[in-house]
Amino acid sequence: MPRDSNATKARLLDAAFSEFAAYGIAGARVDRIAELAGANKRLIYAYFGNKEQLFDEVLRRAMQAGAESVPFDADDLPGYAGAIFDHLVARPDLMRLRLWKLLERPVADGPVPEAVRRKYAQVADAQERGELAGGMEPGDLLTMVLAAAQAWFWAEEGDRPWSPERLASHRAAVVEAARRISAPRPADG
Repeated sequence: MPRDSNATKARLLDAAFSEFAAYGIAGARVDRIAELAGANKRLIYAYFGNKEQLFDEVLRRAMQAGAESVPFDADDLPGYAGAIFDHLVARPDLMRLRLWKLLERPVADGPVPEAVRRKYAQVADAQERGELAGGMEPGDLLTMVLAAAQAWFWAEEGDRPWSPERLASHRAAVVEAARRISAPRPADG
């Protein structure tokens, strides 16, 4: 029976996502990743190089999937922030993966992805048209909106899951914060 290297790579990446989200880079074990994927651990090194390179690919893949899952509209950054919040509520493992990246590999490496550059350009265009706050670099404005969408995931609120009412309250706060951050001011025009 011929091997399907693409299917094996996909299984390894899925298993690695779970492992890295749970344990970070230092705590992740290639043995567990290989076992969960039903693959030989040597394939991790053959396909991805080392554990750090595997983490980078897992993170890149997760960010790409997130970018494709949440439609971007520069003219509605508050709505985008709410949609990001909803996406992260549904996938808390993404926040854990991102936190591990920030803790264990804080230095940004590599070029800005094309999808992110397109978002910056759309924000810049909306700023030029007066639809978004000016006086801030497009990347900074988008970063602040994304920070608002992620803020509740860093807040300490105990170990219990959010009630539907608290979740709705958090989401409303995210959308309002993004509206205030991005709304054009009279001096912008």
